[in-house]
Amino acid sequence: MQHNNTKELGTAPIGSLLMKYAVPSVVAMTTSSLYNMVDRIFIGHIPDVGTLSLGGLAVTFPIMNLSAAFGAMVGVGSSTLMSIKLGQKDYNTAERVLGNLVSLNIIIGILVGALGLLFIDPLLLFFGASENTIQYARDYMFIILLGNVITHLFLGMNAALRSTGHPHVAMIATIATVVINSILDPIFIFTFGMGIKGAAYATILAQIVALIYVITVLSNKNDFIHLHAGIYGLKKRLVKNILSIGLSPFCMQLCACLVVIFINKGLTKHGGDLAIAAYGIVNGITFLFVMAVLGICQGMQPIAGYNFGARHLNRVTEVLKKAILFATIIMCCAFILCEFFPRYPVLLFTEDEALVSLAVSGMRIIVCMFPVVGFQIVTSNFFQSIGMVKKSIFLSVSRQLVFLVPFLIIFPEIWGTNGVWISIATADGIATITASIMLWHFYRNQSTLHVPSIRMKSILHRVFFHNRVTP
Repeated sequence: MQHNNTKELGTAPIGSLLMKYAVPSVVAMTTSSLYNMVDRIFIGHIPDVGTLSLGGLAVTFPIMNLSAAFGAMVGVGSSTLMSIKLGQKDYNTAERVLGNLVSLNIIIGILVGALGLLFIDPLLLFFGASENTIQYARDYMFIILLGNVITHLFLGMNAALRSTGHPHVAMIATIATVVINSILDPIFIFTFGMGIKGAAYATILAQIVALIYVITVLSNKNDFIHLHAGIYGLKKRLVKNILSIGLSPFCMQLCACLVVIFINKGLTKHGGDLAIAAYGIVNGITFLFVMAVLGICQGMQPIAGYNFGARHLNRVTEVLKKAILFATIIMCCAFILCEFFPRYPVLLFTEDEALVSLAVSGMRIIVCMFPVVGFQIVTSNFFQSIGMVKKSIFLSVSRQLVFLVPFLIIFPEIWGTNGVWISIATADGIATITASIMLWHFYRNQSTLHVPSIRMKSILHRVFFHNRVTP
C-alpha cells in the first residue's frame, strides 16, 4: 500500500533510506544522460555530416533547456509538495497535487511545443545556429517539439513516482527509454537513412512507451495515492503552490538556456562550428556526472521534504550530510576521469582529430572545480526540498547569471575559446563558496532547526501559501 511506502520516510535509518531512494534516482538520471549521449554518439558517426550534425544538435540545447524549465517547474514543484503533504498525512491534498501535475503538464507541454514550432528558425539562429548547421538543428528540433507534451508528462509523472514511494519504478521507466532509444537510433539513423531525424523519432517513441508504463503504475487502485477521475481539475491554491516551489528549478533551467546562448556566441566567434561541436561533446560527458548528483538530490528530496513536514529535523540534517558526501565522491570520480583520461570518452563521439583535441582541452579546464561542485548542487536542492524557495532560487540564479554570464562576456575576449571553458570553471568555484556561506548561516541559526510546533506550522503555512519563508 502507498501509505506503508511513505511511512518509512519518517522511520527507517537515513543511510539505508537514502540508498534506497538515491540509487534508483542516480541510475535513472545517469541513464537519462546516457539517453542524450547515445543520440550524440550515433549522430557524430553519420557519414560525411557527423561533425555538422553534432553542431546542429548542440544549438538545440537552449530550446530544450527552455522547454525543460517549464517541465521542471511543474514536476519538481508537484513532487516536493506531494512529499511534504504525505509527511503531514494530508493524503487527499497529495492526490489532488498528482492530478494537477498531469493537467498542468498537458497544458504547458502543448503551449511550449506550439510556440517553439512557430518560431523554430528564429530561435535556432538566435541560439547560435549557422547556415551550415541550422538544417540539422531544425530537422531534430521540429520532431522533438511535436512530442513536447509527451516529454513533459513522462518527466513529471516519473518525479511523482519517486515522491509516492516508487523510486524503483521511476528507475525502470527511465532505463526503458534508454534501451528503446538505443535500439531504435541505429535503425532509424542508418538503416532507414533518416539521419538526425531518426534520432529525434527514436527519442519520442521511447518516451511514449515509458509513459504508458508510468501511467499504468500510477493508476493502480491498490496504491494509497493513484490516478482517478475527480483529481485533474486545477485548483488555484495548489497551482500557486506547485509553481511557487518549482520556481527554483525553473529559474535554474531558464538561466541555463541564457548561459548556453552566451557560450554558443563565444564559441562561434572564436572557434566556429567545430568549437560548438566540441561543446556538445564536453557537455554530454560532464553532464553524465552532474545528472548522477541530481539523482542523489532526487533521492534526498522526498526524505528531506517528508521529515521537514513531519518535524523530524535531525533526520533532515542527516540526509543532507550523506547526500553531500555521496555527491562529492561522484564528482571526484568525474574529475579523475576527465582530467587524466579525457581522450577515451571523447573518442566515443568522433574520430575527427581536430575536434577531439578541442574537446579534450575544454573538458580538462571545465572539470577542475568538479571536486567541490557536488556540494553546491546538493545545497541548492536541499533548500528547495524543504520549501525555502528564495534561497534555492538565489543559489541557482547567482551561479548562472551573476557569476557565469559576466565571465562569458569578458574571458573569451582575452583567451578566445579557452575563455569560455575558464568562465564555466570559475563560476563553479565562486558558486560553491556562496553555497557554503549560505549553508553555514542556515546552521548557525540553531532556532531554525529546533523551532516549536507553532513556529513550524507558521513556516509551513508561509512556504505553501505565501512563499515567504526565511530562516
